[in-house]
Amino acid sequence: MKVLQLINSLGAGGAEKLLVDAAITYSNLGIQVDILILKKKESPFIDKLKNHPSINLYWLSETASFYNPLLLFKLKKHFIKYDVVHVHLFPCLYWAGISSMLHKSYRLVYTEHNTTNRRRESTLFKLLDKVIYRRYDDIVSISDSVDKSLKEHLGSSFQNITKIYNGIDLKEITKSKPYTKQELGLTDSNVCLMQVSSFTAQKNQNFLIKSLTELPENYVLLLVGDGMLRKSSEEYAEKMGVENRVLFLGIRKDVPRLLKSVDLVVLSSHFEGLSLSSVEGLASGKPFLASDVPGLTEVVKDAGVLFENNNMESFVSAVNGLMQDGDYYNTVAVKCQERAKKYDIVTMCSQYKLLYQKGQSQA
Repeated sequence: MKVLQLINSLGAGGAEKLLVDAAITYSNLGIQVDILILKKKESPFIDKLKNHPSINLYWLSETASFYNPLLLFKLKKHFIKYDVVHVHLFPCLYWAGISSMLHKSYRLVYTEHNTTNRRRESTLFKLLDKVIYRRYDDIVSISDSVDKSLKEHLGSSFQNITKIYNGIDLKEITKSKPYTKQELGLTDSNVCLMQVSSFTAQKNQNFLIKSLTELPENYVLLLVGDGMLRKSSEEYAEKMGVENRVLFLGIRKDVPRLLKSVDLVVLSSHFEGLSLSSVEGLASGKPFLASDVPGLTEVVKDAGVLFENNNMESFVSAVNGLMQDGDYYNTVAVKCQERAKKYDIVTMCSQYKLLYQKGQSQA
């Protein structure tokens, strides 16, 4: 069985990390898997693939926009070589769906990675979505909240939606060794909070930056990731007078080590699908705090600590509660690690393998 994974790029992002880690796991499970991206960008994920030469990486352009419709005409020559084409994110969703109208000899699978998007606010795109999603043999939702919202969006006539929870390589985090505070340029007296996410409005980094004004002076914030709003967040840290307490670390290859080096792991998103960062936070061995929103509540509830979305008093209270009670801190950390076991990437890929094979048996 030959499987092609299609995504916009392998830049920083949870879906991109998931795809690369999954491709490696599929390969270990005996599936021949390659990756096709719309646009080539250098990233740690591409570097990681260099250690796995059996996984071929192809790209359609190094300069064209993801939204250039001419890209869809280049897809056919790649798709026809595979038994399964597995698609991730918009606009790949549309380009692969339209391409399948021109020619289709493969099984087409799409993974829905988020609970909502701007298309769902448009009457026109609501109609177009239903046409495009019809082109897919299987649609996968990654969490309870994504499953519910997608079925509400598409309607009851779509009977081909399967729920498969996202997973991470738990062993990669378990075996990682933490940095000392000194190696991070800090002191032992610093209390470190960390968020791993792209810099978009959804992720709400400025909320965490502002929280430092409500926390003791020895508290620092590590922000891992990059994106369109990073510069504005850097400017906001200066405006709040906490620029010396916020470390903008950019895209990192050592996230597992960083996770094990800090005191608290946080995700302040307004909404999520099933965030890999949240599962990594759970698996870190440190307490994980998250906003009480769709896509995070179901993952964190009764394990980590939930705070009211965008509510400073709720967040600061949650942080203080953990840092002022060692027994509570340790109990939450243990519960988080136990919850993370539910989201093992081997389990996830084994379920996808069955889905791929089901398609072959029906052929």
